Amino acid sequence: MKTKAAVLTGFHRPFEIMELDLEGPKTDEVLIRFVAAGLCHSDLHMSEGDIPPRFPIVGGHEGAGIIEEVGAGVTKVKPGDHVVCSFIPSCGHCRYCSTGRQNLCDLGATISEGCMPDGTFRLHSGGVDYGAMCMLGTFSQYGTVNQASVVKVDESLPLDVAVLVGCGVPTGWGTAINAGGVRPGDTVVIYGIGGIGINSVQGAAHAGAKNVVVVDPIAFKRDTAMKFGATHAFATAEEAQAAIVDLTRGQLADQALVTVGVVDESVVAAAFDAVGKGGVVVITGLANPEKITVQVSGSLLTLFEKTIKGALFGSSNPQYDIGKALDLYQAGQLKLDELVTTKYTLEQVNQGFTDLVDGKNIRGVIVHEH
Repeated sequence: MKTKAAVLTGFHRPFEIMELDLEGPKTDEVLIRFVAAGLCHSDLHMSEGDIPPRFPIVGGHEGAGIIEEVGAGVTKVKPGDHVVCSFIPSCGHCRYCSTGRQNLCDLGATISEGCMPDGTFRLHSGGVDYGAMCMLGTFSQYGTVNQASVVKVDESLPLDVAVLVGCGVPTGWGTAINAGGVRPGDTVVIYGIGGIGINSVQGAAHAGAKNVVVVDPIAFKRDTAMKFGATHAFATAEEAQAAIVDLTRGQLADQALVTVGVVDESVVAAAFDAVGKGGVVVITGLANPEKITVQVSGSLLTLFEKTIKGALFGSSNPQYDIGKALDLYQAGQLKLDELVTTKYTLEQVNQGFTDLVDGKNIRGVIVHEH
């Protein structure tokens, strides 16, 4: 079948709208009619080289849609089911899945290649194989994906909102609650209020943090964070540091969450300085893997028993936590509608990313036309 998709063909290039050939589902695979796709900074990491992919590749790793067809061996879903895609697949039986670390599933090893776990591709044109970001490629009207990447959701949920829980919402929420271990009464500082940072704010507030301090140079994002549970907002790390000293009577923060779009040494150093004894620094944002972005005093790390840790998908379990996030949304305890600043057509994908970089959006969403 044919599908219209937004494709990256090289570094520092815009997305190109193309018509591609899409193979139907094979064993353990499903065909999805995508309804919506989220615009996440990780897609820009591909074009900028921070997550070097294999080109050409269809972008998009947040997706929600309806199952059109299933291949042999598929037991999780059936045609007509509504699903949210997880950018991290989880097979359920590898070493990591079987020990409760589904976000580290071995199937994720191929997501940068854009191929299926068996190394083959489902998107083609002119004899060329086209990859799909994170085995999904949600910037396409249709996609063939492994059943390990889908989570069935309630049909009453609006898919153009539910799409956000495929990456950004659990990643941010889990950065605070799972990886950060935020507890009632804690002081938390969050660097970078984009699609992930804003949900770290929600998570920290939900966990009962006394002080939720955010740092972002853009006033719109600081103002939005205050509506999502932040208690203090600053444009610079230096301003935030002074406030944290005052708020905690010199004890400093319990957690510092690094959720900026591109991590550098300065933000890591600021986060390390912001936490006190026994404090935890969680790095969720990404940078080019060849860059050394973590350089701190080993003595202070030891003497103050600080911890620096990374978090993938907020240390969440895709198959469980995606559904849990939607349950919280339906219960009125998690804001999703308010996250969506602007909706775009597939042809407006580059404008969407321009708005993201310019700080105009908390979250942008592509709504597919069929």
